[in-house]
Amino acid sequence: MTLSSLPEHPCGIVELEQYVTSGDMAAAWLGQIAAFGDLDSDSVVADLGAGNGVLGIGAALLGATSVVLIECDEAACAAAFEAVEQVDVGEVVEVMCRRVDENLDVAGTSLVISNPPWGVQSTRADRPFLEAMLRSGAICHLMHSAAATHIQSFFEESGWAVERYWEADFALPAAYAHHSRRQGRTRVAFWRLTPPAE
Repeated sequence: MTLSSLPEHPCGIVELEQYVTSGDMAAAWLGQIAAFGDLDSDSVVADLGAGNGVLGIGAALLGATSVVLIECDEAACAAAFEAVEQVDVGEVVEVMCRRVDENLDVAGTSLVISNPPWGVQSTRADRPFLEAMLRSGAICHLMHSAAATHIQSFFEESGWAVERYWEADFALPAAYAHHSRRQGRTRVAFWRLTPPAE
C-alpha cells in the first residue's frame, strides 16, 4: 500500500521509455529478491533508472542499510525526492540525478536492481545499464521484456551466472502520443545475475 501511494512517475520523455512500475509489482518483485537472500538489513542497494523510486524505497522499507536512486530525468528525480520525504526514508535513501553511463561507479553495492529502457525507441538503450551491472560486481536483479534474447549471453560471456526466475504482465497505460489504446499490457521477465566468484 505504501509503494502504491508514492508520487507518480511523470513519464514525460518517450526516448527514455519511461513507464510506471506499479506498487503491487514492485512489492512482489522485491519480495522475491528478499526470498533469494539478496535483500536484507546488510544490503547496500543501487536502483538504476529509478523513476519515482518505487523499487529503491521498497528496498529501504524491507530493511536495506543504504539505497541510492539513480535517475537522469529531473522531473522523475523531483518525484523521487518527494517520495523519499513522504515515506520518511531520507536517512537511508539518496537520490542521484544523473545518467547511467560508462562513468557511473556503483562499486561497493551489494545489490543492483533495474527496470531499464528496453531499446524499443532507441536501439541498445539498455546497454549502459547492463554494463553498469557488470562493473558493479554485485548481485543484480533485472526486469526486461520477456521477448529479450540477449540478456543471458550478455552476462554469461563475462562469466556471470544467469537465472530467469519469473514472468508477469506489465501494465502499459497510454502515456505517449504513439499509443493507440488507453491501457495495454506487455510480458516482462525477471533475471537474477550473479558475478563470478573471485
